[in-house]
Amino acid sequence: MSAIRKYLTVLAIALLPLVAGAQTDTLRFSAKGVVRDAASGQVLQAVAVTLPGTSFATITNADGTFVIKSDRPIDNVSFTLLGYKGLTMTAPESSSEVMRVRMKRDEFTIDAATVLSGDPRELMRLAIARISDNCPAQAELFDCFYRETVQKRQRFIYVSEAVTKMYKSSFRDFLGVDRAAVVKSRLLTSPRKSDTLGVKVLGGPAMSVELDLVKTRSTPFNERELDMYSFTLLPPQVIDGRMQLVIAMLPAVEADYALQYGTIYIDRETLAFTRVELSLDMSDPVKATDMMLIRRPAGLRFRPKEMSLILDYTREDGKSRLSYLKTVFRFNCDWKKRLLATEFTAVAEMVATKRYTGPDAVQIPRSEAFSHHQALADKTSYYADPDFWKDYNIIEPTVGLEHAVARLKATE
Repeated sequence: MSAIRKYLTVLAIALLPLVAGAQTDTLRFSAKGVVRDAASGQVLQAVAVTLPGTSFATITNADGTFVIKSDRPIDNVSFTLLGYKGLTMTAPESSSEVMRVRMKRDEFTIDAATVLSGDPRELMRLAIARISDNCPAQAELFDCFYRETVQKRQRFIYVSEAVTKMYKSSFRDFLGVDRAAVVKSRLLTSPRKSDTLGVKVLGGPAMSVELDLVKTRSTPFNERELDMYSFTLLPPQVIDGRMQLVIAMLPAVEADYALQYGTIYIDRETLAFTRVELSLDMSDPVKATDMMLIRRPAGLRFRPKEMSLILDYTREDGKSRLSYLKTVFRFNCDWKKRLLATEFTAVAEMVATKRYTGPDAVQIPRSEAFSHHQALADKTSYYADPDFWKDYNIIEPTVGLEHAVARLKATE
């Protein structure tokens, strides 16, 4: 989890306007809809939405809604979510028509001949050893959508979004350089002076490279870190019709720094990592603060609450790739003279929306690469036009976020 420390850092908010960069590709075809649980009717968030036969993808928001775009007519749309049966539906003829998607829970039963056993630590080692085989052997380039939000209590005080590029070298090329770059971006912050205490999320789009823990072999995907944790094999789960070995990890030693809790999903057939869920151990506030906070203004009191990470890997053409990443950074802070602490929550999400291979997988020039030392605000340039996201796949903003953006823009 120390890798996340580079990206989620408490600093002062710079009060900047909504800004944007240049626009590029044209995606003229689209499908939109809302995804719900077939039994309860509850909306389902973080559902992977893809177009079969293409590399276009997106994900549902907290309201269960999605918009997916393509440079060719859309025939079918596929949906995948942990614990649910994969679903493919015919897209409506009109892009204005809303798809009503109902996903059923996967009632997976284990065949009597199927034995789920073994040492979970050894399963982790075997899966780590298979990373190079399960992941692409050639360089790839991705279009991505990235969003950061910061809330002060329940009120949004910061919203930033970007279309980015993500270059991934071959998983077998240990000398390869992975890079991220911003194509266009915009940022909106609260004008209230009382909000300047807040949060600035460093690194931004670069986390799509640095926090791909399977690719970087960071905790818990290296031998040195494995011995610091205990592992337990949990009941299996299903993702997109494939059985997953589920392994829980817990701190097993007393370290000088905060360790983490986690759940790892491994494809039973290929031993490819499918999903990673990690949360920093908050039992020692001092250690947690050391991991979460690099520096703070004098007189500021900081109380850590949560630092978590979710990574989803999608299997396509027999290879596994990072498709979705989410970080949550939650803490309380106040000035010593104040009686009540204020809760802040910073959330960052990245979804890979299109993939390029072969000669189209062009390395991002070093001069354009986004560094974890930069904030997204460092790459913004001018005010956004009304059709900022017209030609890109995005994570649809929730109703709450849409209202927050409208209020923030009204106070500019």
